[in-house]
Amino acid sequence: MRAVDHRAGPYAEFEAFVAGAAGRLLHVAVLLTGAPEPARRLLAGALARTYADWRRLRADDPYGFTRQELCAAYARTARRRGGGGAGPLARLGSLERLVVVLRIYEGVAEEVAAAQLGLAPERVRVLCNRAVAALRSPEAA
Repeated sequence: MRAVDHRAGPYAEFEAFVAGAAGRLLHVAVLLTGAPEPARRLLAGALARTYADWRRLRADDPYGFTRQELCAAYARTARRRGGGGAGPLARLGSLERLVVVLRIYEGVAEEVAAAQLGLAPERVRVLCNRAVAALRSPEAA
């Protein structure tokens, strides 16, 4: 019986993907959660789901899939705990935080962010504008 070499083929591709994308994805998670430890847990879960679907995803957009999984996991946990958190986006509600991270930090198109969040594009625009105004207000400093 031959040992399976996980460094060959799709598993090596997954490792290369993680090596290249994990830093940026962790930054997204920290922006969402406001703290490194919950961010690491969110990212680990999102990467586990990406790994489980890797054979199907590798030809598509694994970064987008992983980011979407990360955002969905954050939305679920924020709903249970009522949002909150720390960091530069702490003043924002969980949905505003998601919109700002997707639209401004990640540069995701309004329509794409709306589809990922299950919102109308106009709602995404309003949330983003309101969040940016809140972050620019003197009380934000």
